[in-house]
Amino acid sequence: MRSPGVCEITGKGVGNLSEYAYSSKWREVISFPLGERLNKPRNKGLTMVIDKGMGIGETRDLLKINYQHIDFIKLGFGTPALYAEGALEEKIQLVRSYNIDIYPGGTFLEVALLQNKVREFLDTCNFFGFTAIEVSDGTIPLSQEVREETITLAAEKGFRVLTEVGKKNNGAEIPVETLARMALKDLQNGAYKVILEGRECGLNVGLYDANGKMADDDLQVLLDYIGDPSLIIWEAPLKIQQQDLITRFGSDVNLGNIPPQEVLAVEALRVGLRADTLQLVLADLDEPK
Repeated sequence: MRSPGVCEITGKGVGNLSEYAYSSKWREVISFPLGERLNKPRNKGLTMVIDKGMGIGETRDLLKINYQHIDFIKLGFGTPALYAEGALEEKIQLVRSYNIDIYPGGTFLEVALLQNKVREFLDTCNFFGFTAIEVSDGTIPLSQEVREETITLAAEKGFRVLTEVGKKNNGAEIPVETLARMALKDLQNGAYKVILEGRECGLNVGLYDANGKMADDDLQVLLDYIGDPSLIIWEAPLKIQQQDLITRFGSDVNLGNIPPQEVLAVEALRVGLRADTLQLVLADLDEPK
């Protein structure tokens, strides 16, 4: 494995992102309508990509084009257990060579919790080189005590800990106050960020209704508890959700479950290089000087 920050392909340094790596020629011509993005490493404006089984070549292409726009890659569900021999290690090393955090889906840890194998699971994640862990109860029941113990154990083993609130079953309605209290408790117990469940569909799950929209009242309740929206990673697989969250919170909102092929499209939304968010600046441009 190459040293962190060294591209697996070219051997050149890529990890030092103090200078944002856009094509410099375009930057001589235009400025971003919604302003510049925060440089990496950053604590807000995060993009988490969901990988449901990309090949090594696809991953290499994704990173070569998009590495400066990606902060986390999640290997969805329990897919890490299904990789061909050697392929998982190769993918993790490749992702880490671009200074991007990589972690297995929360459902995989839930299986370990069901089978009383959490410590062994985390040790195996360390063996393969994962850098982060997601603690969730999207499918299984999980007591607050076990949740806290799992967060603490993962942090002690050196992982960046993400937690997730919300059930994956669209029939399992949880009061938003309960979700908010759980999220706040996770942060107090050492979680880096809390992920708000949105699945891959973004419909009728978490705070999203059957049309993929979020109720203003529910959102306000969540923010009243958490305070800082940058502590939340909003799973937002649909463009209407990405646009809504950028409109509400600005370009540096944290977005998750972004499909690999949508990374550039989401970044274009963030900086106003797409009609859906470019319109946000038109009112200012039209004002008389």
